[in-house]
Amino acid sequence: MTQLKELPAHLVGGNFLLHDPDPGLVFTPEDLTEEQRLMTDTARQFMEKEVLPRLEALEHQENGLAQQLFRKAGQLGLLGIEVPEPYGGLGLGKVAAVGVEEQLTRLGGFGVTCGAHTGIGTMPLTYFGTEAQKQKYLPKLATGEWMAAYALSEADAGSDALSLRTRATLAPDGRAYLLNGTKMWISNAAWADLFTIFAKVDGQHVTAFLVERTFPGVSTGREEHKLGIKSSSTRRVILEDARVPVENVLGEVGKGAYIAFNILNAGRFKLGAGCIGAAKQSLDGAARYALERRQFGRPIASFGLIQQKLAQMAARIFAGESAVYRTAALMDAVFETGETLDVMQPPFLRGLEEFALECSIIKVAGSEILYDVADEALQIHGGYGYTEEFPAARALRDARINRIFEGTNEINRLFIPGLLLRRAQRGRLPLVAAITRVSREVMNLPPTEDLSTRDALAPGQRLLANAKKLVLFLAGLAHQKFGDNLTDEQEIVAALSDMILDIYLAESALLRALKNRAAGRPSAAMGDLTLLVLDGAAARLEATARRTLAALAEGDDLRAHLGLVRRLLRWTPLNTAALQRRLAARLCELGSYTALVGAAAGG
Repeated sequence: MTQLKELPAHLVGGNFLLHDPDPGLVFTPEDLTEEQRLMTDTARQFMEKEVLPRLEALEHQENGLAQQLFRKAGQLGLLGIEVPEPYGGLGLGKVAAVGVEEQLTRLGGFGVTCGAHTGIGTMPLTYFGTEAQKQKYLPKLATGEWMAAYALSEADAGSDALSLRTRATLAPDGRAYLLNGTKMWISNAAWADLFTIFAKVDGQHVTAFLVERTFPGVSTGREEHKLGIKSSSTRRVILEDARVPVENVLGEVGKGAYIAFNILNAGRFKLGAGCIGAAKQSLDGAARYALERRQFGRPIASFGLIQQKLAQMAARIFAGESAVYRTAALMDAVFETGETLDVMQPPFLRGLEEFALECSIIKVAGSEILYDVADEALQIHGGYGYTEEFPAARALRDARINRIFEGTNEINRLFIPGLLLRRAQRGRLPLVAAITRVSREVMNLPPTEDLSTRDALAPGQRLLANAKKLVLFLAGLAHQKFGDNLTDEQEIVAALSDMILDIYLAESALLRALKNRAAGRPSAAMGDLTLLVLDGAAARLEATARRTLAALAEGDDLRAHLGLVRRLLRWTPLNTAALQRRLAARLCELGSYTALVGAAAGG
């Protein structure tokens, strides 16, 4: 691979762990342009006027309805936001797409239909297609005339995706490949016109193919009977000597893994962003219900434990939303450089790969935030929430799949530290030098400093700076003990991931609050939400660090390291009861998360 250009520190994937970013360089929802807000508003109106009123019919898969609404979304430009303008799209980038994605996921199944199309369905062609392939297919996909799907998983190839058995053999005439195999759990399978299908040429070389539904030998199985996302289609795709023209090979023969995994990077980001939109929907519904439902002579919204739930839900959404917009802008910035990676022909844009770690964080965090918010929303509804008469039950069922989609959260947790190490080995991240430096620093900490301050956010800045040092120190200890066998210690690897995840989300919330304060647009609610995020992160970081150290050291070494954790993660607990009551009261008064935060983005 040719030498890559040196990017500014904040535009290097994973580098947030090695330095403290400038708040002024971080994109927040408050920075959205009028054009970007307009796209979100268009999507909101479409959902409220066209989709949500037909919820029951969609959930029962009324014949043709999902496809009809999908095409309407395409006519409004909602499916072509990231498709370049020469191919019928808007070419607006990932920041603009976030708000639209959030709106479309207000109905989980319909969000999956649109997200699988615009994400893993269309992006392989957008980023890896030849000019002829793009000219032929992208205009139809951008406008919703055609629907796309992505077919990688098989019965025995889920998390271990490259163990797939689908074969591709060159036909005797040399003009086509014959594909044989079965793909499992394919979103949009019943309705898709174009599939990106992965197969092994001659049983060895993983390769991507653009396969039209009408090609001979292509069929689908029955509709899967799913727990949730019932308004989407999920079926097997069956290939029986499916004849695919050689010009429909995507990328190079044998280079399909690059396509599969880099598209999953972007797909994970899109999935996590959509989860935040669905979480907002659940929170807003829970807040309305808490005001309406009366027990013991007053609204349940006035009870402390209900207020605790509402405020914590809002805080988790705030952290997730902040991380999503931060990451979207970082990806856009690297895309705009136009720099490519030449590990295959044609080369593909560096922006698709640079923030793979952050995309995994967004996927894990977004899916778990949504599930927890949906679960708490159902709890607030009480017995009514467990019935299908209220939306809380459907929202919880729909939320569950996201922890499995695009690589399970367990796989993504193992992926994060491994990716950091691989980037270091390739000279793209000075990780080893940082671990060496930090290991010396933490063993020679100066006397305890005065932590008193009038700035409520300053302790959070100090906490996160020290948490980064701690996670690097722990990574060094883990590698010292287990060496190259560290990957087999999945509990430790996942614990390091959890700490990295907490740091990225809490830092994103903090940087957002600091940037808005510096810009003269402070929000009391934003400050309170940030403090709640930091308080929760502080407790989790310490607990995870202690648990990890117990697996890495013992005796005097363990006691010394535990003392180090206490010093690095010094945090005075906040009066969260007061914060939560204040936030919940304001949320119920204003009626929505968006109004509470004071941003026009999302909803």
